Amino acid sequence: MKSIELDYSKRCGEEPEKGHNRWHPDIPPVIEVDPGEEVVMQTRHAFDGQITPTTVADDLLGTDLGLVHPLTGPVFVKGAEPGDLLEVTIQHIEPAHWGFTSILPGFGFLRDVFTEPYLVHWEMNDGFARSPQLPGVAIPEASFMGTIGVAPSRALRQEILLREDELLRRGGMVVGPTPEGAVPAQEPFASEGLRTIPPREHGGNMDIKQLTAGTRLMLPVFTEGALFSAGDAHYAQGDSECCGTAVEMDCTLHVSFRPLKGEATRRGIRFPIFERDDYFTSPEMAAPRRFIAATGMCISSEGVNQSEDGTLAIRNALLNMIQLLMERGWSREQAYCICSVAVDLKVSEVVDIPNFVVSAFLPLDIFED
Repeated sequence: MKSIELDYSKRCGEEPEKGHNRWHPDIPPVIEVDPGEEVVMQTRHAFDGQITPTTVADDLLGTDLGLVHPLTGPVFVKGAEPGDLLEVTIQHIEPAHWGFTSILPGFGFLRDVFTEPYLVHWEMNDGFARSPQLPGVAIPEASFMGTIGVAPSRALRQEILLREDELLRRGGMVVGPTPEGAVPAQEPFASEGLRTIPPREHGGNMDIKQLTAGTRLMLPVFTEGALFSAGDAHYAQGDSECCGTAVEMDCTLHVSFRPLKGEATRRGIRFPIFERDDYFTSPEMAAPRRFIAATGMCISSEGVNQSEDGTLAIRNALLNMIQLLMERGWSREQAYCICSVAVDLKVSEVVDIPNFVVSAFLPLDIFED
């Protein structure tokens, strides 16, 4: 077994030999491991210590997004080569006992609606997260890594930069390379490193809640040794993480690796895949018996019908669920946070033109009252 231990009194930039917050193929590995060897990695929460148990909502206005997401690694996996699939077995995740969910102005899916800061502190004990800001809510533990991946190759990094720059010119939302807050801070990493906020072919900030202990994640390998890294742990999350955060926390991750030789090339796999053999969380949460659901379609609040607009359908499903929660006595901000940590968005249909249907499912067993 090999391990990477962190000093939680420090931020990632104060321990650059153990982690990074930019993706770059030339960041040197922290450790080398054999296939099948257990690796234990301590990780920092998504905001790299900027939010603590004493933080209040107004403090969020000073949050430096240049510091997210700090990752532990890279880990060099012996025998992994470009063209392989790296099978990552998530053996165990040890959660922290404190976490948070935040609404940051300008951040999150409904950022045009939620323009004021809001903060939920969670205490995690006995398999549940509870908060004084959301009294009567108990979120079952289903820990996973929000950000998990391997390094892009130089060629893939260049391809990503070109296509994201083209998207930016078309008016799209892009988080491009920025040296401010970068770890490593030296060049060429600071200016050339890809931000860890978007997910891409090599994994990264995918926020897939099914990546709990027992899941096998297959990542296409783009560099020698794969250069695996992980961070941004979540105690629980709804399928969407709509407000931009889940139940964010530090954690200790236990993983092992197996290179599947040439499988990415042979099978034409360019994006991550994952599998498991049983429920990813308790059956009552994986397929809740008691729930309420709101739907959304491609029809704007002004009554304009858009054609096959998935983003609009998602937006409407969330806004309708927030309204249902507000009818039950929650504030708008509380409802948004509940959606982010517990509501699962599901695509109900994409064939009945012009309207897609997206359903937002809220498990009712999270309410203790």
